[in-house]
Order: sequence, then C-alpha cells, then structure tokens
Amino acid sequence: MKPATLPNFFIAGAPKSGTTSLYHYLAQHPEIYMSPIKEPHYFASEIRLERFSERLRPRAEQDAGTLRAYLDGPMLEKRFGGVVTEWSDYLRLFRNADGETAIGEASVCYLWSDSAAANIRRSIPDARIILILRNPVEMAFSMYLHTLRNGAIHCSFREAIEMGLEQRGGPIDVMHPFLGMGFYHQQVKRYLETFPAERIVIYWYDEYQADPARIVADIFRFLKVDATFRPDISKRYLEAGVPDVVLDPADRGFLIGYYRDDISKLARLLKRDLSNWCGL
Repeated sequence: MKPATLPNFFIAGAPKSGTTSLYHYLAQHPEIYMSPIKEPHYFASEIRLERFSERLRPRAEQDAGTLRAYLDGPMLEKRFGGVVTEWSDYLRLFRNADGETAIGEASVCYLWSDSAAANIRRSIPDARIILILRNPVEMAFSMYLHTLRNGAIHCSFREAIEMGLEQRGGPIDVMHPFLGMGFYHQQVKRYLETFPAERIVIYWYDEYQADPARIVADIFRFLKVDATFRPDISKRYLEAGVPDVVLDPADRGFLIGYYRDDISKLARLLKRDLSNWCGL
C-alpha cells in the first residue's frame, strides 16, 4: 500500500482576495494537484459543526450529508466548501494525486483561525504558505455582497456591520467572523512566527488583480514547478458584485476607524506603506 499523500502548500487567505480564482489557475498546472474541495477547513479547529449557531447548524448538518456522499465517491468534480473533520477523510482529498510536485489546499479561514497555523506545522512541518491581503474595508464589503447575493441576508451593509459587532465572540454565524477576518496583523504574525520566512509568500490583492499572470508565475516559482506554464486566467471566480449596491462613504469611514490601528501594526510588521487603506 502506497503511503498517504499530503498537501505541501496552502492558500491560507484572506477571504475575497481572489483565492478561488487562484485555486483554479493553479489547478491547471500539470505539476500541481489541488484538493477537489476548496475550503475543507480541516486545520481550523474553530470551524466545527458544534461551534455553529443554532440558526446555521441545520443547514450545516444537511451539508454534512452531501459532503459524506462526495467524499465516498470519485471526487472528479470540484466542490466549494465542506467541513472536513476527520483525518481519514482529509487524506481522501489527495488520493487522486499522481506524482505532482506541488499538492495544494485552499481554506481562507486558515488565516483568521487561531489554531490553523500550528495545526498545519504540526502535521506538515515543511508546508509552504500563500497569503493574499486585501484592504480589510473592501474585503468586508465584498463578503457582505457575497452573502447578500446568495440570499443569507437581506439588509444594508451598515446593518450587516452591526450584526457582525453583535455576534463577535459567539458561535459561527451569518456575520461572524466576517469583521474579525480583517484584523490581519496578529494573523500574519502568527504564520511568520510558526513557519520559516522562506516558506511564506505574501501578495497584495491590488497587485494581483492588476497583473495576475505575473503573480501566478511567481507562485509557480515559489512552488518549484515550471514557471513558464501559462494557465488560462481569463475567468474570475466568485466575484461578489451586486448591481446598484455601493459602499457608502460613511460606512467606509466607520470601518477605516475600526481597522486603523491594526493596519498600522501590519504596515510596521511587513514594512509596507498601507496609508491608502486608510484613505490617505
């Protein structure tokens, strides 16, 4: 019996920063195998059914049944999302790998999670970590648009913000932890303290959007696969636009104030000017 295949790199976040598109671009490379499930959440101990709110738990439990059927099947089609909690099930995600150099998994909650970095390091000490950081104000608004579009909420952005503030510290809920995911400083610092610097690469969403081909080629080099391969990057995935819904300047100002101190800490940590994130 051949040994189980494990991933050797992770797209760990941030949410709404182009990671789904990146997942699909990397999957095109003949030397890269991507988990057929994006967002399996396995290494984030906080993402477990018992931690979901009573409002979300029935839907999560129903999804667990369809996930079970998927894991027991051939997994030939990609699936978005699924809380994989058992190691044996997690290993199933990579059973179709066939000698690829880079074996990848993408779960954006891994950046927010207090536990994921240490859990990954414990199980896969030589893992490579890919992060894409987006202005947290823009990220929060994009998450709101995504949630609005899929029908999970029917409220204004300011009402969603208030809901997120009320749900802080509680169970996983409709608007928790959508605000907490934007506090990058401690999240990035956790990875920098857990993995060697050469095992982590950090990109910026605006630069990735402006020149995705360059960023993808750089990631190929980071993963030690053929960087001359050119995937089809013409399609963007999970874009969150909703017609006629725009970010109100007052809401932007509120969130800039909410994240300002953390942005300053992140700028010092990564030695990068992030004043544009604060509207300066």
